[in-house]
Amino acid sequence: MINVTSSRRAKRQTLELNIAPLIDMVFILLIFFLVTTSFVRETGIDVQRPTAATAVSKEHATILIAVTADDQIYVERRPIDIRAVRIHVERALAENPEGSVVIVADRGSRTGTAIEVMDACRQAGAQDVALAAGVAGE
Repeated sequence: MINVTSSRRAKRQTLELNIAPLIDMVFILLIFFLVTTSFVRETGIDVQRPTAATAVSKEHATILIAVTADDQIYVERRPIDIRAVRIHVERALAENPEGSVVIVADRGSRTGTAIEVMDACRQAGAQDVALAAGVAGE
């Protein structure tokens, strides 16, 4: 014989879904993607770089300094004075001693301004200072 009361009790029981392991996996994936993602640094301004046939791609630049056509100097989207370049580079090198500096100078900027920026970077202790150029033919 079928017990009617026990079958009704079985139907009333609800299944519980434990989502704690699912949340753990989502956080692990989030941490994984945050750690493995590389963030692209940009100067924050539009600069028309001169082209060079011997330009070489540089993958990881810690400090980007832009020099516009009217000889304004920008670091992290903020205009700065030439005297403040050394301080900014020293601060960035304190965070990452192996960092490199790339100067992105507009083709209409004065060569003297780019040289002053490069000199300030070297005085700050930067060992790897480069001028950015576009690749010829692009």
